Amino acid sequence: MARKFQLPSVPETTPKNIRFPNEIIQQVDEAIQGTNVTFSRFVIEATRVALESMREEDGEDES
Repeated sequence: MARKFQLPSVPETTPKNIRFPNEIIQQVDEAIQGTNVTFSRFVIEATRVALESMREEDGEDES
């Protein structure tokens, strides 16, 4: 049986001001050029990956 289509929920967001080095901004802009990814989406995903990596490293340290 096919799964019923549901619209994904949009998580709550809070605006935060953050300063980036110009070099990082340029590199992100180049990485997302020609894609359908915004600067914010890129930074959010990069942050998620970094946090997950940190949790995995912390879990490895406990062995």
